[in-house]
Amino acid sequence: MKLKIFLFSCIWLVMAIQAAALRTGAERLDVLLPLIEGKRVSLVVNQTSLCGGAHLLDTLYSRGVKIVQIFAPEHGFRGDADAGATVKNGRDGKTGIPITSLYGKNKKPQPAQLAETDAVVFDIQDVGARFYTYISTLYYVMQACAEQGKEVVVLDRPNPCDYVDGPVLKPAYKSFVGMLPIPVVHGCTVGEMARMINGEGWLGAGLTCPLTVVSVEGWKHGQPYSLPVKPSPNLPNDQAIALYPSLCPFEGTSVSIGRGTPYPFQVYGSPQMKVFSFRFMPRPTKGSDMNPLHKNTYCYGRDLRGVSAPKGFSLRYVLDAYRHYRSFTDNPEKSFFTRPRWFDLLMGTNQVRLDILKGKTEEEIRAAWQEDLNRYREMRGKYLLYEEE
Repeated sequence: MKLKIFLFSCIWLVMAIQAAALRTGAERLDVLLPLIEGKRVSLVVNQTSLCGGAHLLDTLYSRGVKIVQIFAPEHGFRGDADAGATVKNGRDGKTGIPITSLYGKNKKPQPAQLAETDAVVFDIQDVGARFYTYISTLYYVMQACAEQGKEVVVLDRPNPCDYVDGPVLKPAYKSFVGMLPIPVVHGCTVGEMARMINGEGWLGAGLTCPLTVVSVEGWKHGQPYSLPVKPSPNLPNDQAIALYPSLCPFEGTSVSIGRGTPYPFQVYGSPQMKVFSFRFMPRPTKGSDMNPLHKNTYCYGRDLRGVSAPKGFSLRYVLDAYRHYRSFTDNPEKSFFTRPRWFDLLMGTNQVRLDILKGKTEEEIRAAWQEDLNRYREMRGKYLLYEEE
């Protein structure tokens, strides 16, 4: 016991030293301020856009930076809107600066919305999963700025789910939950992803965005990073973030992943899976999900709050739930895959769903995407800004 306590203390001390030495792009004002001096600046930010203990908007505003506009992504400027909820235009109550939504019908900045802007500063914490929509917002911002000749400055942050794994998106499955031909977990920071978007010509029409990345100091790929603020309402802690890539595909099924509970993305279950003793009840939760799947109904399944999360992407949970559906229904395809198109969009391919229906193992399913994944790994190496441990 004493040895375990000693080892834990050593690990905690190492992580504390690493955290103290780390500086995000937003905290490197000595680099950022000269880049935007005298320019009219629009910010793409949310509640994760912290500079020390203050919001980036407040920090730059107090330094006299001419901020003309705030662009708000999914979940809104303050990060309190439900997933998929409309984000409205408005004004920041503290500074009076106008807020323009980049979610809903207006996902891409329009020319008129950039007319009074010289540079767009993008500072949003990502979690490393393709279907987490902030990198889709990054793509549209870069495309709009490339078309209008505007600069983009990305303030980089570590990737808390820093792995390369899962199927690579096929062009036929491009959507806002998958804009780019990358795997489910892409192993890039936002800054590295921006470099990849430019370098691979993904903006289309031969466009290249004028891009500067203010990199992170004191971090390497493979180093753990615990987020100081939850990146969205349903990712409240490190465990939820680690499980998110593997549990998000359930959104295309009849299985709940705990939206409307205190532990979203840390459980899964449904009213049909009564073979399990663990149960939870999704309830309308303001700022998280007002209409969760199986609202006000007990769901039976598995509690993952204490498990070791996969180091990357795993199908073990989806396959586990599907096996149980096969045991109590004659048509698991329809009763389990209630939103098959959505499942395929999240996966970036229909191969995963079709292979599950054929009864293939995870190893057999993974083999189908390995060649694409190897090509992506090789391509990714050209855009890395940080050493790999």
